[in-house]
Parts: sequence; structure tokens; C-alpha cells
Amino acid sequence: MNQTTSRATTAARISGETPTTVLTRSAARMLLIPTILIALATMFKGYADTGDGFSAGVIAALAIALQGVAFGAEEFERLPLVRYAPAGSFVGLLLALVVAFSPLLVGDPVMTHWPRAGEPVIHFGTLELLTAVLFDIAVFLIVFGFSVGTLATIARAQRRLAREQARETRKLAELAARSAMNAEGEQT
Repeated sequence: MNQTTSRATTAARISGETPTTVLTRSAARMLLIPTILIALATMFKGYADTGDGFSAGVIAALAIALQGVAFGAEEFERLPLVRYAPAGSFVGLLLALVVAFSPLLVGDPVMTHWPRAGEPVIHFGTLELLTAVLFDIAVFLIVFGFSVGTLATIARAQRRLAREQARETRKLAELAARSAMNAEGEQT
């Protein structure tokens, strides 16, 4: 049994959760990268050629949520994507505001995209580099960061509650042991 598996199983037992099976953890690990790649493909070439940042953010957040379900709250919080997701959400919000309001600097209406219709577009493979792509990336970052950040907050709260319950259980066990010792001492 590897160290990650034993930590996840131990953490699950301590917190009172049912540990997941090796098959569940293996499937979760194997699905992480393909699901993230599907999210990226959806973001850049979504349902209507420009992309779909919202759906991509939801798909990527579900991939990370699957890791949390399979490995528990402690391992979930160790993932780099989970630790930096809230910051990514703020970066996405800043990027969306820049894309939305930068046209005002040159006298164009809000949300004017460049290059305009009929102008040449820079291509990166089959991807057309438009400001709409930047906006999709911003939406992805906002949705992903908020979703994963919310899940991490819930996981932290559950871990805190489990620690407090374990602490209370230990205190009650100590009190019961002391009262049993006192009762024995009074009988003799």
C-alpha cells in the first residue's frame, strides 16, 4: 500500500468516514487528467466554436471534486489546484473586467472584441486568438475557482468538526476513566 493510500485510509478512519476502495481511488486518479483535458477542449472549442468557459469550469471542478470524494478531505486540500483555486477566481475576475472594459480606453463600447469582423485573426493551430477566448478563460477561472474553493471550505469545516468530535470523545473517555478510578478508590 503506498503512502497516499494509507494516509487517505487513516484520515478517513479518524474522521469517521468510510474509506474508499483501491478501485475507486485508482479510477479517480486515472480520470483526473482526461477530465481536465476535456475541460480545456470545451473551453477553447466549445459547443459553438468560440468556446464555453462556464461548462469547462464546471467539468474541471467536478474532476477535482471526484478526487475529494475518493481520497477524503485531507488529500483533497493537498492538491495544488485546490490550494490556488480561490486566487485563480480573483485572477479570472480581473481578466474579465480588463477584457470587458478595455475597449472604453479607445472609445469603443464595453465588451467590444478584437479583432473585429473582417480583420485578420491570429491563429494558434486551429484556435483563433480573439478577446472572446480571453473572456472564456476568465469565466473558466471564476467558475473553477469558486466551485473548488467552496468545496475546500466545506472539506475544511468537516475536518474541523471531526477533530472537535474526536477531542470531545477523548475528554468523555478520560472523564469516564477517572470516575471509574474514583469509584474503585471509594469502594476500597
